Amino acid sequence: MEEVLRFLHKTGLFNITWQQGVMLLVGVGFIYLAIRKKMEPYELLPIGIGIILGNLPLTRLMNYSTEIQNSGILGVIFHFGLYFHNILPPLVFLCLGAMTDFGPLIANPRVLLLGAAAQVGIYATFWGALLLGFDIREAASIGIIGGADGPTTIFTSAQLAPHILGITAVAAYTYMALVPLIQPPIMRLLTTRRERSIVMKQLRPVSQTEKIVFPVLACVVIIILVPLSAPLIGMFMVGNLLRESGVVPNLVKVAQNELMSIVTIFLMLCLGAWMSAENVMHWRTLLILGLGLVAFACGTAGGIIFAKIMNLFSKSKVNPLIGSAGVSAVPMAARISQIMGQKENPRNFLLMHAMGPNVAGVIGSAVAAGIFLSLLK
Repeated sequence: MEEVLRFLHKTGLFNITWQQGVMLLVGVGFIYLAIRKKMEPYELLPIGIGIILGNLPLTRLMNYSTEIQNSGILGVIFHFGLYFHNILPPLVFLCLGAMTDFGPLIANPRVLLLGAAAQVGIYATFWGALLLGFDIREAASIGIIGGADGPTTIFTSAQLAPHILGITAVAAYTYMALVPLIQPPIMRLLTTRRERSIVMKQLRPVSQTEKIVFPVLACVVIIILVPLSAPLIGMFMVGNLLRESGVVPNLVKVAQNELMSIVTIFLMLCLGAWMSAENVMHWRTLLILGLGLVAFACGTAGGIIFAKIMNLFSKSKVNPLIGSAGVSAVPMAARISQIMGQKENPRNFLLMHAMGPNVAGVIGSAVAAGIFLSLLK
């Protein structure tokens, strides 16, 4: 009997805490949202599984040691892929670049301003976090959530405030998944029915030459101005140039599919596993989640309001709904602009118009990350 009791005390049943139990339920909740509600399943499903794995007692999956035999597989991936070398987020940007069409942005360059305006959520929340007692590096990591860009949030937090990396990253991906719930009320609040019904002119065709020149030129200009944005902007433009060149279809296919899938599995599992009860169950965690939501809401509002301001000085009217797509949640935010526009006017086709500020938002959040790193690293 004594041997049996000794064995049982070495199992998870005798070592699990109520805090871990709560986090296990959180993991189940993420899995439910991914499978049942189809909310960003490629992100939320592996994050949910990771949360469960990270909170099962005595697994040592997130252990890291210089002696590899004493390390857990997720701990090795987390420390080498994020904590020490931070290679996974730039790889995600490479894959995103291979999926991105800059055509709508090139055809209507003024929407770049909407992507820039939507980054107001980042800077407003940065100052808000400072006022609430977070240090300047933590405030920058929290503010970047407002870009609604998971890889950029991870890239920034890993270098400035790695101790809150997991919660900032999960907040960014969670709010990306909740775009259909968060954005529509803000969009309705800040626009009139008449504004939501504005039909925009069809975009002009964009030549292949323009699409090839744009990533090269944007890469050079942005990185010269903000050098520490190079890992994200550089890889993003490399992926896009592969796509638009038309001469390396196999590389584009790998970046869009196999590489993106591999990186996503490792990245999301590690983020979920980091969310152990000891890392998450603090009042500061709830405050970070709240600030992240405020950042995302402010970014959405900033894009809409700036679109309304543009209409005061422009003959060619902009539907303010596309301003909400200035956050980096690609392409979810653009789809919401399309859905909201068609509800008011069935002749409204805003998706391609909204993709312009949506792509600009990706660039804007990466530039914001580079600015924070330049000033604080």
